[in-house]
Amino acid sequence: MPPLTEDPFARREAVAGRLLTASERHSFDPITDIDWDAPPVPGLFWMPPEHVSLYGTELWDQLSSAERIELSKHEIASGMSVGLWFEIVLMALLSRYAYDLDPRSAHAQYALTELGDETRHTIMFARACEVMGVPRYRPPRLTHEVTRIAKAAMGGPSMFAAVLVAEETTDRVQRIMMDDPSLQPLIRQVNRIHVIEEARHVRFAREEVSRRMTGMRRPMRELHRQLTAAISYLIIDSMIDPAVYKSVGIDPREGRAVAGSNPYHQQSRRWRAERITEFLREEKLIGGPSTLLWRRAHLI
Repeated sequence: MPPLTEDPFARREAVAGRLLTASERHSFDPITDIDWDAPPVPGLFWMPPEHVSLYGTELWDQLSSAERIELSKHEIASGMSVGLWFEIVLMALLSRYAYDLDPRSAHAQYALTELGDETRHTIMFARACEVMGVPRYRPPRLTHEVTRIAKAAMGGPSMFAAVLVAEETTDRVQRIMMDDPSLQPLIRQVNRIHVIEEARHVRFAREEVSRRMTGMRRPMRELHRQLTAAISYLIIDSMIDPAVYKSVGIDPREGRAVAGSNPYHQQSRRWRAERITEFLREEKLIGGPSTLLWRRAHLI
Protein backbone atom coordinates (compact mmCIF):
# COMPACT_ATOMS: atom_id res chain seq x y z
CA MET A 1 0.00 0.00 0.00
CA PRO A 2 1.23 3.56 -0.69
CA PRO A 3 2.14 5.52 2.46
CA LEU A 4 -0.61 7.52 4.08
CA THR A 5 -0.44 11.28 3.70
CA GLU A 6 -0.22 13.57 6.72
CA ASP A 7 -3.96 14.16 6.38
CA PRO A 8 -5.63 10.73 6.19
CA PHE A 9 -9.07 12.27 5.69
CA ALA A 10 -7.90 14.23 2.64
CA ARG A 11 -6.46 11.01 1.27
CA ARG A 12 -9.72 9.22 2.02
CA GLU A 13 -11.65 11.85 0.06
CA ALA A 14 -9.23 11.65 -2.85
CA VAL A 15 -9.53 7.87 -3.07
CA ALA A 16 -13.32 8.01 -2.82
CA GLY A 17 -13.45 10.62 -5.57
CA ARG A 18 -11.49 8.38 -7.92
CA LEU A 19 -13.71 5.42 -7.08
CA LEU A 20 -16.83 7.47 -7.80
CA THR A 21 -15.44 8.42 -11.20
CA ALA A 22 -14.60 4.78 -11.94
CA SER A 23 -18.12 3.77 -10.90
CA GLU A 24 -19.61 6.23 -13.37
CA ARG A 25 -17.50 4.83 -16.20
CA HIS A 26 -17.53 1.11 -15.45
CA SER A 27 -20.80 -0.05 -13.92
CA PHE A 28 -23.17 -2.69 -15.27
CA ASP A 29 -26.80 -3.70 -15.15
CA PRO A 30 -26.78 -7.52 -14.93
CA ILE A 31 -30.43 -7.72 -15.98
CA THR A 32 -29.60 -6.33 -19.43
CA ASP A 33 -25.85 -7.00 -19.70
CA ILE A 34 -26.11 -10.79 -19.30
CA ASP A 35 -27.72 -13.11 -21.83
CA TRP A 36 -30.01 -14.95 -19.45
CA ASP A 37 -31.81 -16.84 -22.20
CA ALA A 38 -28.74 -18.56 -23.69
CA PRO A 39 -28.80 -22.31 -23.01
CA PRO A 40 -25.81 -23.97 -21.30
CA VAL A 41 -23.15 -25.37 -23.62
CA PRO A 42 -22.95 -29.18 -23.39
CA GLY A 43 -19.64 -30.51 -22.06
CA LEU A 44 -18.41 -27.28 -20.46
CA PHE A 45 -17.61 -27.03 -16.75
CA TRP A 46 -19.15 -24.34 -14.56
CA MET A 47 -15.90 -23.76 -12.66
CA PRO A 48 -12.32 -25.02 -13.15
CA PRO A 49 -12.34 -28.71 -12.18
CA GLU A 50 -9.09 -28.33 -10.21
CA HIS A 51 -10.96 -25.99 -7.86
CA VAL A 52 -13.89 -28.34 -7.27
CA SER A 53 -13.66 -29.59 -3.68
CA LEU A 54 -13.41 -33.32 -4.51
CA TYR A 55 -10.85 -32.95 -7.31
CA GLY A 56 -8.03 -35.48 -6.96
CA THR A 57 -9.87 -37.76 -4.53
CA GLU A 58 -11.16 -41.32 -4.98
CA LEU A 59 -14.70 -39.94 -5.01
CA TRP A 60 -13.74 -37.68 -7.91
CA ASP A 61 -12.23 -40.61 -9.81
CA GLN A 62 -15.49 -42.52 -9.43
CA LEU A 63 -17.55 -39.75 -11.04
CA SER A 64 -18.32 -39.73 -14.74
CA SER A 65 -17.44 -36.67 -16.84
CA ALA A 66 -21.09 -35.56 -16.76
CA GLU A 67 -21.21 -35.94 -12.97
CA ARG A 68 -18.04 -33.88 -12.54
CA ILE A 69 -19.58 -31.10 -14.61
CA GLU A 70 -22.79 -31.36 -12.58
CA LEU A 71 -20.88 -31.11 -9.29
CA SER A 72 -19.00 -28.06 -10.60
CA LYS A 73 -22.37 -26.42 -11.33
CA HIS A 74 -23.68 -27.03 -7.83
CA GLU A 75 -20.45 -25.90 -6.13
CA ILE A 76 -20.31 -22.62 -8.07
CA ALA A 77 -24.01 -22.12 -7.30
CA SER A 78 -23.31 -22.70 -3.60
CA GLY A 79 -20.51 -20.14 -3.75
CA MET A 80 -22.83 -17.61 -5.39
CA SER A 81 -25.62 -18.33 -2.91
CA VAL A 82 -23.35 -17.88 0.10
CA GLY A 83 -21.81 -14.86 -1.64
CA LEU A 84 -25.31 -13.44 -2.03
CA TRP A 85 -25.93 -13.98 1.69
CA PHE A 86 -22.69 -12.23 2.55
CA GLU A 87 -23.45 -9.34 0.18
CA ILE A 88 -26.64 -8.75 2.18
CA VAL A 89 -24.59 -8.81 5.39
CA LEU A 90 -22.18 -6.32 3.81
CA MET A 91 -25.05 -4.04 2.81
CA ALA A 92 -26.24 -3.98 6.41
CA LEU A 93 -22.70 -3.14 7.58
CA LEU A 94 -22.28 -0.43 4.96
CA SER A 95 -25.64 1.13 5.76
CA ARG A 96 -24.73 1.31 9.44
CA TYR A 97 -21.27 2.66 8.57
CA ALA A 98 -22.71 5.37 6.29
CA TYR A 99 -25.22 6.37 8.97
CA ASP A 100 -22.63 8.47 10.80
CA LEU A 101 -20.81 9.87 7.76
CA ASP A 102 -21.19 13.35 6.33
CA PRO A 103 -23.32 12.69 3.22
CA ARG A 104 -21.65 15.62 1.46
CA SER A 105 -18.33 13.79 1.49
CA ALA A 106 -17.09 11.70 -1.43
CA HIS A 107 -16.35 8.95 1.08
CA ALA A 108 -19.98 8.71 2.16
CA GLN A 109 -21.21 8.91 -1.40
CA TYR A 110 -18.93 6.09 -2.47
CA ALA A 111 -20.15 3.93 0.43
CA LEU A 112 -23.69 4.49 -0.85
CA THR A 113 -22.58 3.77 -4.43
CA GLU A 114 -21.13 0.47 -3.25
CA LEU A 115 -24.47 -0.34 -1.64
CA GLY A 116 -26.05 0.02 -5.07
CA ASP A 117 -23.41 -2.24 -6.62
CA GLU A 118 -23.96 -4.92 -4.01
CA THR A 119 -27.72 -4.80 -4.48
CA ARG A 120 -27.25 -5.54 -8.18
CA HIS A 121 -24.76 -8.32 -7.36
CA THR A 122 -27.20 -10.11 -5.06
CA ILE A 123 -29.86 -10.03 -7.77
CA MET A 124 -27.32 -11.23 -10.35
CA PHE A 125 -26.27 -14.20 -8.21
CA ALA A 126 -29.89 -15.05 -7.41
CA ARG A 127 -30.89 -14.88 -11.07
CA ALA A 128 -27.94 -17.06 -12.08
CA CYS A 129 -28.89 -19.76 -9.56
CA GLU A 130 -32.49 -19.60 -10.76
CA VAL A 131 -31.44 -20.03 -14.41
CA MET A 132 -29.09 -22.89 -13.48
CA GLY A 133 -31.98 -24.74 -11.86
CA VAL A 134 -30.19 -25.57 -8.61
CA PRO A 135 -31.64 -25.90 -5.09
CA ARG A 136 -31.34 -23.07 -2.60
CA TYR A 137 -27.92 -23.36 -0.97
CA ARG A 138 -27.04 -21.43 2.17
CA PRO A 139 -24.61 -21.20 5.09
CA PRO A 140 -25.21 -23.35 8.20
CA ARG A 141 -28.14 -22.24 10.34
CA LEU A 142 -25.88 -21.41 13.32
CA THR A 143 -23.63 -19.24 11.14
CA HIS A 144 -26.69 -17.48 9.73
CA GLU A 145 -28.02 -16.69 13.21
CA VAL A 146 -24.64 -15.69 14.69
CA THR A 147 -24.10 -13.35 11.76
CA ARG A 148 -27.49 -11.76 12.42
CA ILE A 149 -26.01 -10.53 15.70
CA ALA A 150 -22.51 -9.83 14.36
CA LYS A 151 -23.67 -7.55 11.56
CA ALA A 152 -25.39 -5.36 14.14
CA ALA A 153 -22.23 -5.04 16.24
CA MET A 154 -19.19 -5.35 13.97
CA GLY A 155 -17.07 -2.29 13.28
CA GLY A 156 -13.55 -1.01 12.80
CA PRO A 157 -10.79 -2.69 10.80
CA SER A 158 -12.00 -6.24 11.48
CA MET A 159 -15.28 -5.42 9.74
CA PHE A 160 -13.49 -4.30 6.58
CA ALA A 161 -10.92 -7.10 6.85
CA ALA A 162 -13.61 -9.78 6.98
CA VAL A 163 -15.29 -8.19 3.97
CA LEU A 164 -11.97 -8.35 2.13
CA VAL A 165 -11.50 -12.04 2.91
CA ALA A 166 -14.90 -12.84 1.40
CA GLU A 167 -14.38 -10.59 -1.62
CA GLU A 168 -10.75 -11.34 -2.44
CA THR A 169 -10.88 -15.12 -2.07
CA THR A 170 -13.82 -15.09 -4.47
CA ASP A 171 -12.18 -12.58 -6.78
CA ARG A 172 -9.00 -14.65 -7.18
CA VAL A 173 -10.75 -17.59 -8.79
CA GLN A 174 -13.26 -15.44 -10.67
CA ARG A 175 -10.41 -13.66 -12.46
CA ILE A 176 -9.20 -16.90 -14.02
CA MET A 177 -12.75 -17.94 -14.86
CA MET A 178 -14.09 -14.84 -16.59
CA ASP A 179 -12.10 -15.33 -19.81
CA ASP A 180 -11.80 -19.13 -19.80
CA PRO A 181 -13.51 -20.54 -22.94
CA SER A 182 -13.68 -23.99 -21.34
CA LEU A 183 -16.30 -22.69 -18.88
CA GLN A 184 -19.98 -21.90 -19.34
CA PRO A 185 -20.64 -18.45 -20.93
CA LEU A 186 -23.17 -17.53 -18.22
CA ILE A 187 -20.58 -17.95 -15.47
CA ARG A 188 -17.97 -16.01 -17.45
CA GLN A 189 -20.40 -13.10 -17.85
CA VAL A 190 -21.35 -13.08 -14.17
CA ASN A 191 -17.71 -13.24 -13.10
CA ARG A 192 -16.60 -10.46 -15.43
CA ILE A 193 -19.14 -8.03 -13.99
CA HIS A 194 -18.34 -9.01 -10.44
CA VAL A 195 -14.56 -8.75 -10.88
CA ILE A 196 -14.69 -5.29 -12.46
CA GLU A 197 -17.00 -3.82 -9.85
CA GLU A 198 -15.47 -5.60 -6.86
CA ALA A 199 -12.04 -4.15 -7.68
CA ARG A 200 -13.39 -0.78 -6.50
CA HIS A 201 -14.88 -2.29 -3.35
CA VAL A 202 -11.57 -3.95 -2.51
CA ARG A 203 -9.69 -0.67 -2.86
CA PHE A 204 -12.21 1.09 -0.62
CA ALA A 205 -11.99 -1.58 2.10
CA ARG A 206 -8.18 -1.88 1.97
CA GLU A 207 -7.84 1.87 2.46
CA GLU A 208 -10.12 1.70 5.49
CA VAL A 209 -8.16 -1.17 7.05
CA SER A 210 -4.86 0.68 6.61
CA ARG A 211 -6.22 3.94 7.96
CA ARG A 212 -7.82 2.36 11.01
CA MET A 213 -4.86 0.13 11.89
CA THR A 214 -2.42 3.07 11.96
CA GLY A 215 -1.27 3.63 15.53
CA MET A 216 -3.58 1.00 17.03
CA ARG A 217 -2.46 -0.26 20.43
CA ARG A 218 -1.67 -3.91 21.01
CA PRO A 219 -4.76 -4.96 23.08
CA MET A 220 -7.15 -3.54 20.50
CA ARG A 221 -5.08 -5.01 17.67
CA GLU A 222 -5.33 -8.48 19.25
CA LEU A 223 -9.09 -8.09 19.54
CA HIS A 224 -9.43 -7.23 15.85
CA ARG A 225 -7.09 -10.09 14.94
CA GLN A 226 -9.33 -12.57 16.73
CA LEU A 227 -12.52 -11.12 15.24
CA THR A 228 -11.09 -11.13 11.73
CA ALA A 229 -9.88 -14.74 12.04
CA ALA A 230 -13.16 -16.01 13.51
CA ILE A 231 -15.39 -14.33 10.94
CA SER A 232 -13.11 -15.33 8.06
CA TYR A 233 -13.21 -18.95 9.25
CA LEU A 234 -17.02 -18.92 9.29
CA ILE A 235 -17.22 -17.36 5.83
CA ILE A 236 -14.80 -19.76 4.14
CA ASP A 237 -16.21 -22.80 5.92
CA SER A 238 -19.69 -21.88 4.65
CA MET A 239 -18.89 -21.48 0.96
CA ILE A 240 -19.76 -25.07 0.05
CA ASP A 241 -23.10 -26.26 1.35
CA PRO A 242 -22.66 -30.04 1.90
CA ALA A 243 -26.00 -30.53 0.15
CA VAL A 244 -24.19 -29.96 -3.18
CA TYR A 245 -22.87 -33.52 -3.05
CA LYS A 246 -26.40 -34.90 -3.34
CA SER A 247 -26.38 -33.69 -6.96
CA VAL A 248 -24.05 -36.58 -7.86
CA GLY A 249 -25.33 -39.15 -5.38
CA ILE A 250 -22.76 -38.59 -2.62
CA ASP A 251 -23.83 -38.43 1.02
CA PRO A 252 -23.32 -34.81 2.20
CA ARG A 253 -21.45 -35.87 5.33
CA GLU A 254 -19.09 -38.07 3.34
CA GLY A 255 -18.54 -35.38 0.71
CA ARG A 256 -17.78 -32.72 3.33
CA ALA A 257 -15.36 -35.01 5.17
CA VAL A 258 -13.49 -35.99 2.01
CA ALA A 259 -13.32 -32.39 0.80
CA GLY A 260 -12.08 -31.20 4.20
CA SER A 261 -9.15 -33.60 4.13
CA ASN A 262 -8.43 -33.18 0.42
CA PRO A 263 -4.94 -31.61 -0.04
CA TYR A 264 -5.96 -30.23 -3.46
CA HIS A 265 -8.93 -28.42 -1.91
CA GLN A 266 -6.79 -27.14 0.95
CA GLN A 267 -4.22 -25.82 -1.52
CA SER A 268 -7.00 -24.18 -3.54
CA ARG A 269 -8.14 -22.32 -0.43
CA ARG A 270 -4.62 -21.11 0.34
CA TRP A 271 -4.15 -19.99 -3.27
CA ARG A 272 -7.41 -18.05 -3.22
CA ALA A 273 -6.39 -16.31 0.00
CA GLU A 274 -2.74 -15.52 -0.84
CA ARG A 275 -3.21 -11.87 -1.73
CA ILE A 276 -5.51 -10.92 1.10
CA THR A 277 -3.56 -12.79 3.78
CA GLU A 278 -0.37 -11.08 2.63
CA PHE A 279 -2.09 -7.71 3.00
CA LEU A 280 -3.51 -8.57 6.44
CA ARG A 281 -0.07 -9.69 7.64
CA GLU A 282 1.33 -6.33 6.53
CA GLU A 283 -1.40 -4.59 8.51
CA LYS A 284 -0.69 -6.84 11.54
CA LEU A 285 -4.17 -8.35 11.45
CA ILE A 286 -2.74 -11.87 11.21
CA GLY A 287 -0.47 -12.95 14.02
CA GLY A 288 -0.39 -14.31 17.53
CA PRO A 289 -3.02 -16.82 18.71
CA SER A 290 -5.41 -15.94 15.86
CA THR A 291 -3.03 -17.64 13.43
CA LEU A 292 -4.39 -21.03 14.52
CA LEU A 293 -7.82 -20.27 13.06
CA TRP A 294 -6.31 -19.18 9.75
CA ARG A 295 -4.45 -22.48 9.56
CA ARG A 296 -7.52 -24.52 10.49
CA ALA A 297 -9.40 -22.81 7.67
CA HIS A 298 -6.50 -23.67 5.29
CA LEU A 299 -6.09 -19.99 4.39
CA ILE A 300 -2.41 -19.84 5.32
